[in-house]
Amino acid sequence: MTWMTTLAAAADTTGSLSSHFTWVDWGVLLGYLVLVSILGVKLAGKQEGMEDFFRGGGKLPWYAVSGSMIATIISAVTFIAVPARIFRDGGNFTYLQFGIIAGLLSRFFVSFVLIPAYFKHKVYSPYDYMGLKLGGTARTVTTLLFSLMGLLAQAARVYLTAIILEVILYDQLNILYEATGIDSLVWAVGIVGAIAIAWTMLGGIATVIWTDVMLFLVFVIGGLVALWVVVDQLPGGFSQLFHDAGEAGKFKLWSINLSRPENSQYASIWGEVFAEPFTIWAAIIAVTFGNIGAYGTDQLLAQRIFCCKSEGHAKLAVMTSWLAEAVAALMLLVGAGLWVFYQQFPQRLGVDAAQIVSDKPDTILPVFSLLEVPPGLTGLIIAGVFAAAISSLTSVLAALSQTTISAAYLPLRKLTPDSPELAKHGKEILAVSRGLVAFWGIALCVMALLIDVYVQRMHDAGNEVPFLDLALGLASYVVGALLATFLLAWLPVKKNAYGLIWAAPLSVFAVFASRFHEQWAITICLSVAGALLVTWIISASLNRTTRRPKLFAKTIWLAVGCLLLWIICKHMWFGQIDPQTGVTVFDDLGEPVKLSISWPWYAVIGGFFAFVFGYLLGEPHEDETA
Repeated sequence: MTWMTTLAAAADTTGSLSSHFTWVDWGVLLGYLVLVSILGVKLAGKQEGMEDFFRGGGKLPWYAVSGSMIATIISAVTFIAVPARIFRDGGNFTYLQFGIIAGLLSRFFVSFVLIPAYFKHKVYSPYDYMGLKLGGTARTVTTLLFSLMGLLAQAARVYLTAIILEVILYDQLNILYEATGIDSLVWAVGIVGAIAIAWTMLGGIATVIWTDVMLFLVFVIGGLVALWVVVDQLPGGFSQLFHDAGEAGKFKLWSINLSRPENSQYASIWGEVFAEPFTIWAAIIAVTFGNIGAYGTDQLLAQRIFCCKSEGHAKLAVMTSWLAEAVAALMLLVGAGLWVFYQQFPQRLGVDAAQIVSDKPDTILPVFSLLEVPPGLTGLIIAGVFAAAISSLTSVLAALSQTTISAAYLPLRKLTPDSPELAKHGKEILAVSRGLVAFWGIALCVMALLIDVYVQRMHDAGNEVPFLDLALGLASYVVGALLATFLLAWLPVKKNAYGLIWAAPLSVFAVFASRFHEQWAITICLSVAGALLVTWIISASLNRTTRRPKLFAKTIWLAVGCLLLWIICKHMWFGQIDPQTGVTVFDDLGEPVKLSISWPWYAVIGGFFAFVFGYLLGEPHEDETA
């Protein structure tokens, strides 16, 4: 079985941790799921075609869209992983820099640059816009990039939610495991996926948005309940929380790092500024860049923009979604409270539960909820966990389904999003859309299980992967390329999407090369570079038009990109250096210890490759939609 075999050791005289989840808690959790399902479908209204299923008829109020964006931004990662980050030794509030600075700057750019560009054309996604400006190939490339990002980033959220479900349903899932031989994590992932698929199928994006609003309220209440229970049991209440956590440096918010402390794990000031993931410099530059891509070109969030009644309402929804940072601050405060609580009462965690938290630090809030929170309120907190998780999953399923319809199904039927004939195919498109929701839901579950393999391998090497880092880091492989494609479409560069066919894989593997530097990674990068060059040359040779000489001349630019890919993987080390010896730090498996998977500059590297080589390898193109 998975790491949950460790949980078996936690069975004491009162039973396993899952026994603390009482029938009252089950009633709260199941009642919440049923109520949200009914209200979500009722508020969504009847779905008659693509316009209703994917844009909510373009008539949803801005406050509902804003609440839905907040719910999706927060997700189970914020609800579970953010308290765990500050609970760890050395954890503090510096994570909040990203939201305060980058969150605001990026929302201004999305509101006053991207939204006016999108509303100028009737589109269903940013990729439709890019296709209009750069040609149909751009829509295909960006849809593939988004699909990759959706699978990677959201599968991490499925995995996190399944881990929590294992804690709650340990006894029940263990029975299923013994009866079927199927791992408990597989059962947990399947349950999470089934709920997300069902909710998305019920009413499309309108149901997703309205359920998100209710989910947002539930997990805010859940966070407040968790904080209240912690503070209520501290002898000094809030005063003790702020005093003890403050003394331990838990409330440190700003990290500038202009000088290198003596005990730094990095060997230079360059490392302090760029290698540390949570600094003000990362927030201003790297995270702002990544957030613009996430809020404005990632269909997971951008799809809500197209559901608003007008451009003004869309801007208002995006700007007010900055309130998500207040929820992040609440969960950081919960994490600080948990740290103070277990410093005050270490025996309350118990030896067995402490081992679970030691193996998986991200489980601290669920474990606390099961052990310390009164019946009924435990169910409410766990409902908050599922609210945060399912809101993100329903959103990505709707987004993946829509982009697949626009990029593959409509062109196959010789239709476009603004075709007059689109209404005639309403029921057919709805059926296909729901089928795609199921397809992508299953794909996400499979990817979540593959992530478990990666996490277990890192755990065996003595390296824990915080879920917050995992979710943020996996998205960085693609988000830079998406924003770069928008800039190529928006700026007057007069290039088509041909260069993106080659720049997109360069971009993704540039991020890969920045993180992995072992021989196997170098081999992969060389293989990718060789395949791109050979394919380019064959494609140029088969071209019988007057463009062929120009294509051959541009081979040098692709060769430069491939060379840079190899140089980054072989020589540009972004890893941890021992400050005393100046040599690379290695883990228990003998592999170099790398920077955090959530290093924010990965997205900038990927965006640079996509924009520069997308431009250099592109062909002249006149924009007919300007």
